[in-house]
Amino acid sequence: MNRAVSIREKHDGALGDRSSVRVWLRMLSCTMAIEKEVQRRFAALGVTLPRFDVLAALDRNSEMTMGALSQALLVSNGNVTQLVQKLVRDGLVEMRKPPADRRSSIVRLTPEGRETFARLARAHQDWIDELLGGLDFTQRERLYVSLGVLKTSIAGAPAQRKAK
Repeated sequence: MNRAVSIREKHDGALGDRSSVRVWLRMLSCTMAIEKEVQRRFAALGVTLPRFDVLAALDRNSEMTMGALSQALLVSNGNVTQLVQKLVRDGLVEMRKPPADRRSSIVRLTPEGRETFARLARAHQDWIDELLGGLDFTQRERLYVSLGVLKTSIAGAPAQRKAK
């Protein structure tokens, strides 16, 4: 018996006259529900989401300075330093000082780090596929396009606000 389970809404679920706020609340509740479930599943593997994010950023780039990694993850230098130090200790990441600038550090994945990330990324992809499994390809495509339009609108909002 397949029973649909819904995520609790902070309102009655109807758009009504506050449609912008209600759309935002629905997106937020979906995002939070997905993130919570992904965090739970990573925790079962002994991994945190921030740790996965560092590995993912380093997988996308062959190597990064600590400052660039911090910017890419939108976290403070202190937070990224703690994460990277733990990953170095676990043999997943290596750090080196460039000869030209001894104050900065360059970080990259070790071979073990690449293997670990590949395994975690496959699991993550499977989880997201499962969590979004209620949408067919066309629905996912429409949602993706709509969210792209929204992202563009959000990016233009500060300029619109200043013009008023």
